[in-house]
Amino acid sequence: MELEFERDTIVSYDTVADLTVCQEETLESIVPDACPDILRIVDVYGQAILSGKQAKEGLAVVNGMVRASILYQPEGGGGARRMEVSVPFTCQAEAPGLTERGTVLASPRLRRAEARALNPRKVLLRVDLAVDLTACQPVERPVCLGVNNPEEHGVCQRQFQGEHYLLTSVEEKPFTFTDQVHLQTGSGETPILLASRAQPVCSECKLIGTKLIFKGVVELYLLLQEPGGTLATSHESLPFSQIIEVAGAGEEGDCQVQVEVAAFQCEPTPGDGRELEVTLELLAQAQVRSHRSVTILQDLYSTVCQMETDSETQELCALHEQSVRPQAVRELLETGEMVRSVVDGRLSLGQIRQSREGNELVLTADAWLSVLYLDENELVQCVQRSVPVTCRLNCPEGALCSCRCQCQGEVFAAPAAGGVEARFTLEFQCLTTQNRSIPAVSSARLGEPRCGREGERPSVVLRLASPGEGLWEIAKAYGTTMERILQANELEEDALPAGRMLLIPSTR
Repeated sequence: MELEFERDTIVSYDTVADLTVCQEETLESIVPDACPDILRIVDVYGQAILSGKQAKEGLAVVNGMVRASILYQPEGGGGARRMEVSVPFTCQAEAPGLTERGTVLASPRLRRAEARALNPRKVLLRVDLAVDLTACQPVERPVCLGVNNPEEHGVCQRQFQGEHYLLTSVEEKPFTFTDQVHLQTGSGETPILLASRAQPVCSECKLIGTKLIFKGVVELYLLLQEPGGTLATSHESLPFSQIIEVAGAGEEGDCQVQVEVAAFQCEPTPGDGRELEVTLELLAQAQVRSHRSVTILQDLYSTVCQMETDSETQELCALHEQSVRPQAVRELLETGEMVRSVVDGRLSLGQIRQSREGNELVLTADAWLSVLYLDENELVQCVQRSVPVTCRLNCPEGALCSCRCQCQGEVFAAPAAGGVEARFTLEFQCLTTQNRSIPAVSSARLGEPRCGREGERPSVVLRLASPGEGLWEIAKAYGTTMERILQANELEEDALPAGRMLLIPSTR
């Protein structure tokens, strides 16, 4: 006879892929007819754009584009010039268990871009990309809580009571905003905009009912050339705030919002060259995690009948640590020549590598520093350096750490003996969890009665508990209850006394 169970369903998302895809793209491009010939390439500024993403069967796909501004000195002298080039990219990663119902979260970054003049009218551009990719699959896991009316068939059951830290909601929202920026650098004539890049940063998010409210700024960095040829930079912070509808999380949930650039335009306003109109299409990608109390039926037996059970394993997740760990970095970039002044400093990030040293997890982020400066002859030069930045955290064996990294504030660079000294702070945003496998019952059936013929087994057994054997295991083996064993041995607690013979009354 099939037993009837009280059941529940755990609704959540499984993270079936969480990795960083690194790849290179190259493109040959012709200098536009309106631009002069190239004498020397100085630097390449770039912006990674997220165009689209798709969840397929076992595969996560991300599409985007790198908008690059190639800065060069033209033949015949004059100030710096720029050449705009767009490089499309597609990256994909295996995601076992992902279906078209899943969601792909993506964060593309330009690690490095460099250009080489093949001739005065032709350029080879190479871009080095890092795409943080997370694939989430919605799942519904049925779980047995216990037997309905256990007393009817003398059913004894053991239940697990605990917490499950689960990903309850994955949502995204595209939004657009336009702002005006007034250039404060220099005076008089209108400067030339050589390069621009936008970095969205979510600074605050919280849940109120079913609404996820998040705020942040878009850090806008501009490279300008004044009419006399002087290079200057400008930095603006453009605030934003939005609301995303989420369900099933509760106000105690932990939320994480990543905002990506989907389109970006920064152009002088007609009639006033010192006014820039900035238009941004952004995509907010949100993950909400929360604690849920769970009850799982781990084992059961009947004191009246034999029983057959079907078992399974339920995976529960526990939050170990959620933290933000800033790491201050100071680095000397050697130039081999005297640096008269620094024009601009910027930082891009690659993948985060993980290694273990005992109980510590070592996180290493590849930071790529680029500094634009004037040499002793007042020529614009660029120096670049890859800098590994490490962060350590206590992390038990078997735990999983998901980490994202971002630069907190600007990169400060100044002339120093032998080159340029750069200072910056990286924030390691760490989420460490640990999974636990819980044996569980999925179904059970009652069989023949335990007591067949009179006198088949003794009414009382005298024995020692085996190593690792508990009261539940003994009671199940003899078809009795834990309460009867405790009463027969005049015990008040479940802990069995070591080395003591136990009276085990059988159920007849």
